[in-house]
Amino acid sequence: MQAPRLPESLRRLPVAHRAYHDRSQRRPENSRAAIRAAIAAGYAIEIDLQLSADGHAMVFHDDTLDRLTAATGPVRARPAAELAGIALKDADEGIPPFAEVLALVNGAVPLLVEIKDQDGAVGPGVGPLEAAAARCLAAYRGDVAVMSFNPHSMAEMARLLPRVPRGLTTWEWTPEEWVPLDEPACARLRAIPDYDRVGASFISHHWQDLGRARVAELAARGADVLCWTIRSPQAEAEARRIACNVTFEGYAAAIPAG
Repeated sequence: MQAPRLPESLRRLPVAHRAYHDRSQRRPENSRAAIRAAIAAGYAIEIDLQLSADGHAMVFHDDTLDRLTAATGPVRARPAAELAGIALKDADEGIPPFAEVLALVNGAVPLLVEIKDQDGAVGPGVGPLEAAAARCLAAYRGDVAVMSFNPHSMAEMARLLPRVPRGLTTWEWTPEEWVPLDEPACARLRAIPDYDRVGASFISHHWQDLGRARVAELAARGADVLCWTIRSPQAEAEARRIACNVTFEGYAAAIPAG
């Protein structure tokens, strides 16, 4: 499967994690305000997608509403119009639809779009969110790439939208951190065995695990290695010894000259 390459801009511009968020400035993660702030600063933007009950892609990280809003329960239990009206904490706005975010960014800066696992166990229960994302992205002409912890998601995006670069979000996979996966399932994912199968051209790997031999092997084969989530200039300097770019939050990452 041919792997479209990551845009140069996503290798060069630091990627603001869940956009350039700062709740003290009333711009919570994945909000329009955080997206506008990232555009103004010249950063690339990472956002997350969840599925509404009526099949729309919404820009939101968690699978439940509890942490980021005053509402409760699963995101996927509510239709898009209702989700758009649920206010984000520390903001004067609701949950943004993906289509609206694409119109807001409109190619001004690159986008790195994480499609959240909908299977619950990183398995084959995917499809509706990928289809919703692909519908939104079909006519988008800005620099963009998609990624997911779930390889099945990226295989589906390869089928639906093969021109868009895709990658795998990867880390050290521990059963304690990803219930209900057991150790054999984690060990399989830890080896990143699906990279070629899904036609990936990059990984975004946990920065504290960048020394893993499999990361070096993929990089030697030409994979672009991004990393998550950097929270200080010191950690960024360490990560950049291996990674070509960083996803960051909590500080102002420096934009390389040129």
